[in-house]
Amino acid sequence: MASGSRAAVPEALVRTSPSRPGERVVPAPAGDLAAAGTLTGAASQVRSVVASPRPVRAKASGAAARRRVQLLPITQAEGPGEGAAGQEEEPEEEAEEAQPLPPVCLSHLRGMWRDEKVALYCDEVLQGCKVRRRRKRTGIQRRTLVAGSAENLDLALRAEDADEAMSKYLSEKVKLKDKWLGVWKTNPELFFVKYEEASIPFVAILVEVTCKPHQSSASCFKVPVSVAEPFSSNIANIPRGLVDEILEELEHSVPLLEVYPVGGQDSDLHDIALALEVVRFFYDFLWRDWDDEESCENYAALIEERINLWCDIQDGTIPGPIAQRFKKTLEKYKNKRVELIEYQSNIKEDPSAAEAVECWKKYYEIVMLCGLLKMWEDLRLRVHGPFFPRILRRRKGKRDFGKTITHIVTKVMTTDMVKDLPSDTLLQQHDDLDLALDSCYSGDTVVIFPGEYQAVNLALLTDDIILKGVGNREEIMITSEPSHDSFVVSKADNVKLMNLSLLQQGTVDGIVVVESGHMTLENCILKCEGTGVCVLTGAALTITDSEITGAQGAGVELYPGSIAILERNEIHHCNNLRTGDSSKSTLGGVNMKVLPAPKLKMTNNHIYDNNGYGVSILQPTEQFFIVAEAALNKRAASGDKDENMLSKVMQNLNLEMNNNKIEANLKGDIRIVTS
Repeated sequence: MASGSRAAVPEALVRTSPSRPGERVVPAPAGDLAAAGTLTGAASQVRSVVASPRPVRAKASGAAARRRVQLLPITQAEGPGEGAAGQEEEPEEEAEEAQPLPPVCLSHLRGMWRDEKVALYCDEVLQGCKVRRRRKRTGIQRRTLVAGSAENLDLALRAEDADEAMSKYLSEKVKLKDKWLGVWKTNPELFFVKYEEASIPFVAILVEVTCKPHQSSASCFKVPVSVAEPFSSNIANIPRGLVDEILEELEHSVPLLEVYPVGGQDSDLHDIALALEVVRFFYDFLWRDWDDEESCENYAALIEERINLWCDIQDGTIPGPIAQRFKKTLEKYKNKRVELIEYQSNIKEDPSAAEAVECWKKYYEIVMLCGLLKMWEDLRLRVHGPFFPRILRRRKGKRDFGKTITHIVTKVMTTDMVKDLPSDTLLQQHDDLDLALDSCYSGDTVVIFPGEYQAVNLALLTDDIILKGVGNREEIMITSEPSHDSFVVSKADNVKLMNLSLLQQGTVDGIVVVESGHMTLENCILKCEGTGVCVLTGAALTITDSEITGAQGAGVELYPGSIAILERNEIHHCNNLRTGDSSKSTLGGVNMKVLPAPKLKMTNNHIYDNNGYGVSILQPTEQFFIVAEAALNKRAASGDKDENMLSKVMQNLNLEMNNNKIEANLKGDIRIVTS
């Protein structure tokens, strides 16, 4: 690049998050709606800390030095040689110690069901902005738009209107009371230059608020405050003078969203506290920095999806490890944006080539994180399992020399273990199940002896192999790796698992997922923690003499166009979702998704004690199922006494049921659900 030429950088491509403009957010602990819950417990505990106050307006007075001495250990406070010199220091007045903070108002938002949150944000808080937009356009745009179309366009909230809607909502609420007590919670960096993050997650001060906010976006609302009496903080030895100086530097004006009303004042304060929580929740969990950079015709629908995502994380629909990964990715995205903004702000003149390249690198990293987060947020991609193709491994096929190998998995192999195998069997011993699976070609058999095993390669089954346990199935335990998305996933033409116990721990995918081809489970125990067995479109599954329990959703989930045969199985204690969403309460033992209808044959199964229905059928339209459901419920009450009648009713669903025992399921035995 020629000297003096100007390098291009991604200018104005990012902006600060509205929740904390220009600063990194101090994250609330997992599970909290916002910092209010943390503040109620942690901030009320007064403790002394070790930290260095930052200089304020370049004041290097003796008072500032004394404050530094108070907050630093003696060994750090003394200069070199001062202790040895034995010089006596002037006795100092004892600093005023901060009192404990009073409790803040509890948030009612935390106890709301997801439907109540959706109604609050989409129908109440954001609704006013939609109505005002319609009024603004009525006079001008209706002349140029086709009759009726303007109405539809105006009713769709857009992202650029959300800030205005939140400001309007908050402005109306804060008018309820002019003055009130609150706890101002802010970043420790405002007060200290050296501190331990673990010991000072935030600084909280009791203040008196004069509620005359500047008319700006809700995220930037600022209110005048003054230190309230008695002087109170979550840090016992924070100097009162330091707090006064910081507030003077801020012109006694702080962001309203950083203030939490103190409880026990009056009912108006509870309304203000709720409004603040509503706005904090919006900017902390629902707003994304890219929202106003991209077109979205129906922003309210997008907000509803994000509320559902948040609720799915809270109630365990999305297992913990995956939820943590999403939260970390979102936090990383926010911090990367701040890094780019800070980096750009430090470029004093036209950027050099190196600076421009660094800007673009940071920008494209943000774009990649943004794309990943969008995949997570798309409900259609979250309906089942992780958010990318599960198996990318190619099929090996048979060995070149045409022979098959029997892999023995055990710590020590003895002759008794293989005495029943044909004499010409080729053997290979492994003490690790993962290594055995990695060595397999189509036609191989893996023989597993009692023990506890983990194998990430179970999520990459592409070749036709047999895995069978020897001995008591309860003693051959294979557990999932909690940090991985999947446990057992197959796209082989024919895979067979026999006489094993599968224990799911933290994986988001079904305990067994058949992507394509056919899988057989015979005499296995499946203890689920996430979803149960999933058979995707076009795949086939046979389960015999097995037990499925503990799934958060259905024990067996059949996708449209799949095939399943279930014989002599026990499916119980499934649908353990911790949620109030009634749409998910129908899941239970077996769930079928229709269009095109899966094919299911069930014989001699025992389906019991599930929190949903024994068998649920998800049908997108009413069609003939209104009549069929009445007949089904009538027959289900008396068991499978008339198999011919049941077969006639279900023949259009390709469902064949014979001699099944379906009982004691919370919602009922069989249900056709329309969506």
